[in-house]
Amino acid sequence: MNHTKTQVFDKFSSGSYLASDVTILLDIVDKDAVADVPVAQKEALIQSGQRHYSDMLTLEQAPTAVHEQLYQQALDQGTARTATDIANLAYSLQHIFDKTVSFDKTVSEEQPLVLVSLVRAGLPIGVLLQRALADADSSYALPSVHFGISIIRDRGLDALALQMILDAYPNSPIVFVDGWTGKGAIYQELAQSLAPFNDANHAHFANIFHQGKDVIPLLTLADPAGVAWLAASTEDWLIPSGLLNSTVSGLISRSLYTEPQLGLHRSVFYDNLVAVDHSLAFVNQIEAARQRLTACPQRLPTFKQPRYQTADLIDTLATRYQITNRNRIKPTIAEATRAILRRDPERILLAYPDHPDTILLRHLCSERNIDITVLGAKILPYQAITLIKQRTIKN
Repeated sequence: MNHTKTQVFDKFSSGSYLASDVTILLDIVDKDAVADVPVAQKEALIQSGQRHYSDMLTLEQAPTAVHEQLYQQALDQGTARTATDIANLAYSLQHIFDKTVSFDKTVSEEQPLVLVSLVRAGLPIGVLLQRALADADSSYALPSVHFGISIIRDRGLDALALQMILDAYPNSPIVFVDGWTGKGAIYQELAQSLAPFNDANHAHFANIFHQGKDVIPLLTLADPAGVAWLAASTEDWLIPSGLLNSTVSGLISRSLYTEPQLGLHRSVFYDNLVAVDHSLAFVNQIEAARQRLTACPQRLPTFKQPRYQTADLIDTLATRYQITNRNRIKPTIAEATRAILRRDPERILLAYPDHPDTILLRHLCSERNIDITVLGAKILPYQAITLIKQRTIKN
């Protein structure tokens, strides 16, 4: 990569990843400068509209021994699948971008493919893709660079961070990377943030809309919602990186909002959790498994428009449980698990009572006396959905 380009980003962190893995365009602030808001209080403030979730943080604690054990089981169980999925995604990207792209610019060392991971769930997947594309011994090597930037529901993509990337790589196509889709809310947020670029006369139209007008280039490992442009599958499965928070995402906290005129979105680096950090170990294990694969990678399908495969299901659940705020519905194993760890859940909906992919969820429910309702195939493709409690501020 051109050194003059890298100098622009020298001051930024890679979290606990290697500097070659990712540049995280966040303003890292001290934990002591952030209000540590208890979950129940945070929930009431969010639901009452008094505070936005991106203005507060409940500081993370180290996972329990049981949580660690269940993560390790998920990793052992999911390593081969994750490695295969990453190989297929990398192969598909190489097939798409190794030829001349829509604005007559070939991806090269000077004009690499830009992977932009959405912090945080996109980070581990983006790092794995960056390493796969950098693998000269593979059939899918492709020049690429990788950044992590913040996206916040209701407030959008960090516009300042995106502009920094566009300024540094004016002739490169950008692909946005996330871990999975739940209801498709982040896709909609991304589409809204990118709307100003969705004009053939915009100077950066071709950087983002290289697959055609209106096509949001969102890549995910799993896409149950049916909104991604490119995904390894549409299944809701036990993605290992979905079971932990910062300790599998470079020790970076969920991002905090900053007004665009004041700078980049902010984040906390959990230096107190270094001893229990799995970020590099996770990437290294999947990377080693990918390099051992013997089957030829497969080219995956791409989609020009979202299919919104689960929109009707979300509508049905909202009606059944009298939920007017869809943000209280958290589908997919990963989101359901994170919601239990970070939010104030009312109940968990499961497709099956004893599916191996929901062991951690069920353990957390028993530990915290959270009701479980088994609804069978009617909630598929989701294996699990967490419903957040309705909360109000007490006088």
